[in-house]
Amino acid sequence: MSEANLTKIQEASDALVVNGVSHSFGDNRVLDNVSVTVPRGTFCVLLGLNGAGKSTLFSLVTRLYDNVTGEINILGHDVRRKPGAALQRLGVVFQSKTLDSDLSLSQNLLYHAALHGIGRRESKVRAREALTLVGLADRGHEKVRNLSGGQARRVEIARSMLHRPGLLLLDEPTVGLDIGSRESVISIVRGLVKSEGLGVLWATHLIDEIADTDHIIVLHKGRVLFTGTLPGFLATTGAANASDAFRAMTGTTHAEAA
Repeated sequence: MSEANLTKIQEASDALVVNGVSHSFGDNRVLDNVSVTVPRGTFCVLLGLNGAGKSTLFSLVTRLYDNVTGEINILGHDVRRKPGAALQRLGVVFQSKTLDSDLSLSQNLLYHAALHGIGRRESKVRAREALTLVGLADRGHEKVRNLSGGQARRVEIARSMLHRPGLLLLDEPTVGLDIGSRESVISIVRGLVKSEGLGVLWATHLIDEIADTDHIIVLHKGRVLFTGTLPGFLATTGAANASDAFRAMTGTTHAEAA
């Protein structure tokens, strides 16, 4: 296949396709025949309570766990058959903090770029571009320890963009952040969807992070209960808002869904 034809296929492919994937830890099945699609240029909210299986799904997509059932494709590349090609097109922001607090913002990014095989000169260019994307271009020389939680999260987003992925996964990225920082992080990622054409899978249990234009995937006790838009979510349940719709669909209480 020519390079031009391969490029056309990748451009036409969804950013992420998970088809019929299950996963168990011993006798505990945490994902049950899960199918998820994230189109390119789309902000998808993976909505579920803690323990719904969101992190397990992310671990399968990122190859931390091996999927032995179903298929997982990133921009048309099967993560089992072509893991190198698939993961090269994937950017990830994990819930836990992963920056080296004793290094500067730029040093953290340059180290990560080296892991992707990006040359030193190109790494410096990309690091500046990535920090500009998240509004921290003037702080590249500062150590991470001097940043607020929201600023550090923005650096992690910048780092995930260094190798120019087509799919971005974010696992509960706003947990522990104040309202202003949460809004800033969400706004930056939504901006990347528009400016870079990324497909984004944003895992959260915070219902107020959903926007009217988002694609919604409800994951509950390892099963996908709904896939669609917010109007469709409300229509399916007959609820007046997303919070009531989620409780109605999952059978949870106000306290559980908070």
